[in-house]
Amino acid sequence: MQASILQAIFSGLALGSIYSLVALGFNITYNTTKTFNFGQGEFLVAGAFIGVSVLLLLAGHDLQGSLEIAEVTLARYGLSLAATFVLMGALGVVLYYTAVRPFFGKPGLAWVMSTIGFGIIVQNIALAIWGPSPMVMPSPLGNDVIRIGGAGVLPQEILVLCISVALMLCLDLIMRKTRLGKAVRAVAQSGPAAVLMGINVTAIIVLAFIVSSSLAGIAGLLIAPITTASVFMGLTLALKAFSAAIVGGLSNPRGCMLGGFLLGILEAMVGLWQAELREISIFLLIIFVLVLKPEGLLGQRLVEKV
Repeated sequence: MQASILQAIFSGLALGSIYSLVALGFNITYNTTKTFNFGQGEFLVAGAFIGVSVLLLLAGHDLQGSLEIAEVTLARYGLSLAATFVLMGALGVVLYYTAVRPFFGKPGLAWVMSTIGFGIIVQNIALAIWGPSPMVMPSPLGNDVIRIGGAGVLPQEILVLCISVALMLCLDLIMRKTRLGKAVRAVAQSGPAAVLMGINVTAIIVLAFIVSSSLAGIAGLLIAPITTASVFMGLTLALKAFSAAIVGGLSNPRGCMLGGFLLGILEAMVGLWQAELREISIFLLIIFVLVLKPEGLLGQRLVEKV
């Protein structure tokens, strides 16, 4: 039993780190523009397939080919991560200028439908290129189960956790210790005041969408060796990541990370007992947190001056 609990904790940490990455993307665009990319799940799909495609091309296959374990080396996986980061960042720029900026600052919620529509376009393009069948992606570390304290852990789960935590620590450091991070926080506090301070607000907002989209893409590529790359994999992951942001505190990046890990561990632990209750437990937790602390565990209560 102890080994099963330990295994569930390892799986929950790996899954939670994926939720945290995507939740962090929601936090970045919310803080800078008060908008979200509701197509974030489809960006996760795009990232997974871009990464798989890079690996296929490096191995000399076409885009509909299949990968052998020996063809996915750490070096190639690193190249696919870098390519995914760059291409998904470019897609984030396109998203901002076509689906968000035309409606930015205007009344109504037109940007909600435009980001959903953009996500559907991305999903259908992926469907046309790669088809509806899931694509198996081997882990660069192989599939041999590692034993830790009696619990079996997949090498990819350890890799997912290490890369995700490294990315989150880097972002946290940048946000708190660099001039760029201070500029982002200034825009989050007040756009007009940031303009008066000489900050290029538009550049900061574009950067926010680049980072948000890249994080979703990398999350998709990291989880693909565990779940397979599928055109339909994004919606559930993005919904749970958004839930994690709500639980941890949408306005607080550390809260979003905490919420992701909490949901991942909760899901894995409940799944150990009764798999059908995993989703129920997550949304019960959201309701519980929103009732007791509507701004989220680490969120700040907004005070409006009259």
